[in-house]
Amino acid sequence: MSYDNTAKYLAELYPAEFAKWLLPNKTTEVTVLKTELSTDPIRADYVTFLQTSSRILHIEFQTLPKSNPPIPLRVLDYYVRLKRQYNTPVTQVVIFLQQSSDPIAFTEEYTDEFTNHRYQVIRLWEQDSALFLNNPALLPLAPLTRTDSPAALLSQVAQNIAKIPDRDERQNIAGCTEIFAGLRFEKDLIRQFLREDIMQESVIYQDILQKGEFKFFYRQLNRRFGEIDISIIERVRELSTEQLEALGEAFLDFSSVEDLVAWLDQLG
Repeated sequence: MSYDNTAKYLAELYPAEFAKWLLPNKTTEVTVLKTELSTDPIRADYVTFLQTSSRILHIEFQTLPKSNPPIPLRVLDYYVRLKRQYNTPVTQVVIFLQQSSDPIAFTEEYTDEFTNHRYQVIRLWEQDSALFLNNPALLPLAPLTRTDSPAALLSQVAQNIAKIPDRDERQNIAGCTEIFAGLRFEKDLIRQFLREDIMQESVIYQDILQKGEFKFFYRQLNRRFGEIDISIIERVRELSTEQLEALGEAFLDFSSVEDLVAWLDQLG
């Protein structure tokens, strides 16, 4: 399950709330900045850029501290490209979702022989749960925050979800919460507190499933056939979850990229 991508989904669904959390006293109007900074369609799924009247907020979500290239170097790379393209102040925040003792989760700068670049790091397991419990936009992240009683925290999260008046929003928040809670809790415990039928009906939940299917197939495709034309990748990205599952089965019989294109053409 793509925890990083779910967090990105939330940040872009509630940009003002995330900006208020990460840029206290500095935000006015906030918009999601759609920018072509990454040539990696997988890595870009985890990055959110929010633009205020005076700066850009770059948010990167991480489940695991290990990545290629390493997180500090990647943050520096984004900073340089954002600064060159927009020439405005840039605040960068790396948010670690799953508790880790890896030094990267406690690193807040890129250091080289003559280069030093600092950024902010938030480790959710150190954050006070109250802020997250009292804000629907941040509520799905609450199960990952600091607590002496994880089960009691999950119970409180479920109670707060139930209080959300709008049905669609309640379903989406529940779906995201179920995904994040999986980083900390057993599935049976999650289902004691969160109604599975609400989670499964969540639009966000279904979209995350689709993205997870795409990323898995994308990796398999690259491993088997090497670099693929971006136009073909985009056609695959637009497939539904059911179509991606069918493609995964058909892929076993493909001997070339042309077989993939022929399969896509059959969809009309």
